[in-house]
Amino acid sequence: MASGGWCSRVDSRWLTAYGPLVRAQVRSQAQYRASFVIDVAGSVLFGVLDVVAVFVLFRVSKTLAGFTFADVFLMTALANCAFAIADLLVGNVERLRVYVRSGLLDAVLVRPLGVLTQLAVMDVAARRVGRVVVAVGVLIVAAVNAGLALTAARLVLLVVAPAAGAVIFSAVFVGTASVAFWWIESGELGNALTYGGHDFTAYPMPIYGTVFRRLLAYGLGFAFVAYYPALALLDRRDPLGAPAGLGYASPLVAALVAAAAGLCWRRGVRHYRSTGS
Repeated sequence: MASGGWCSRVDSRWLTAYGPLVRAQVRSQAQYRASFVIDVAGSVLFGVLDVVAVFVLFRVSKTLAGFTFADVFLMTALANCAFAIADLLVGNVERLRVYVRSGLLDAVLVRPLGVLTQLAVMDVAARRVGRVVVAVGVLIVAAVNAGLALTAARLVLLVVAPAAGAVIFSAVFVGTASVAFWWIESGELGNALTYGGHDFTAYPMPIYGTVFRRLLAYGLGFAFVAYYPALALLDRRDPLGAPAGLGYASPLVAALVAAAAGLCWRRGVRHYRSTGS
């Protein structure tokens, strides 16, 4: 049975197979042009609506927990970019419960490729590609609008932070999907922590209560997706009293969250027996 580990050894088969599998998915969807165009347009619209929500919020308030529009816009842009990348790469893994129930996972397990890699590319929706393009564009606009003083360190952080955030979201996608190995009807739990986590990370942490901050911001690492990187980019002190420059720790936090998700995934795959298990 294939191992399916999140952090298992990456061999040449994974690298050579991933690209063709994705291209095949995109080509198959592009055959239905109207559906393809509508799908991409819908993705762009949803990406724009995330930004519009910030504009609407600041129509009725000049600041949010002491942060200006430019500050929150940057946080939202970082969160959107990270989530869009994660959704593109591993978003399909949330359908694991469907594959377990239908028995499709049995076929995946006997193939000579990693289980997680196969699940990730089984349905690469075109809308996800469009959302990444929009998110990157919005992040550039937000950075310019914030008037960042881009030192070499901050420029690197501006590039690394969305990638680290994407790893955190990807780990949450994988970790919550792993619950389906024990509890098939776990979809709402996964949605609450992935899509709900996206909304959570888009705004400053001080607006949330202590319990939410402990569980989501620090327990799952969501504070390191956008909030702390934005503070470091803006050269602002944390109103919650955290050390300055904590945003530069995002890659380390991402690695820890990914390791935890990998542990859940490996235990889940080993626990799985077959359809009906």
